[in-house]
Amino acid sequence: MKAVRVHGPGDVRLDEVEAPVAGERDVVVRVAAAGICGSDVTYVRTGGVAAPATEPFGLGHELAGTVETVGAAVQGIRPGDRVIVNPMGDGNAIGAGVPEGAFAPWLLVREATLGGAIHRIPDDLSFDRAALAEPLSVSLHAVNRSEAKPGDRVVLFGAGPIGLGILIFLKQRGITDIAVVDTTDHRLDRARRLGATLTVNPDRQDLREALGVAFGTGELFGWPVVNATHWFEVTGSAAVVDSIVALAPFHARMVLVAVHHDPVPVNFQMALGKEMTIVTSMAYPDEFPDVIAAIEGGVDLSPMISHVLPFADFEAAFATAQDRHASAKVLVTFDD
Repeated sequence: MKAVRVHGPGDVRLDEVEAPVAGERDVVVRVAAAGICGSDVTYVRTGGVAAPATEPFGLGHELAGTVETVGAAVQGIRPGDRVIVNPMGDGNAIGAGVPEGAFAPWLLVREATLGGAIHRIPDDLSFDRAALAEPLSVSLHAVNRSEAKPGDRVVLFGAGPIGLGILIFLKQRGITDIAVVDTTDHRLDRARRLGATLTVNPDRQDLREALGVAFGTGELFGWPVVNATHWFEVTGSAAVVDSIVALAPFHARMVLVAVHHDPVPVNFQMALGKEMTIVTSMAYPDEFPDVIAAIEGGVDLSPMISHVLPFADFEAAFATAQDRHASAKVLVTFDD
């Protein structure tokens, strides 16, 4: 079968590999849809997860499909089950430095358990929507870490797929005052479709002024501030961290969701004076079931998806996913 694998920095190939065979405690999933993540782009650029890998590894970790074969010792999972795969479940690390990756027609899931790596979905849930469960789980974990509640005022920097997912779950939590900041107009349009109260493009608008009109302004120790309670950083930009610390008011909460690949200087004098709470959010230790329930409940996910391309066009799909001015979530689909 054909499988996308990373061979080194900037070296991603469509290789011919053996189709997987399930061991006694494994399952093989026939992939129907898989999303391209910013992490995939970073892994290709790096040639590995954190450093260049010594062996080629499979790419892709956001997927849904149908169980093809089941090992003799696997319980509760049957061939034909329509499923979402948690790539980190049951000790797997799918698409993160191991041979298995989602960009292949069949995927081996090791030591598979129902509710661990394998989550069953109903027949009427499309695979395109189901494949969004992984990035949405990242988003929900960030919202959980934020402890945001109705009545809070939120500024969300970054309207890519993770940021849009955060917006979805903030709205579900009853939070109505949400400003989304991004330099890409089509992503801001997607945020408006999902219910953002205010969208700001700082390339064309004064950020402090626009946020101040929405949330009010104040002053602390001579520092002008914007009266928003929660600030999400989903861009990976050091300049955004600096802006948040500068703009946030007393007792504000900053949630760092994006990966910063270089050290980021922080004005801790200002953060200290404001008694800011700085929270980091990584992956999704417990969120998969709640996300699946939200998807099954009919939450509108259409603004998150910008492109759906067949696996045969993976090269074009991957190029599109790297162009933030042209894309949101790019999905790759496989023939039945």
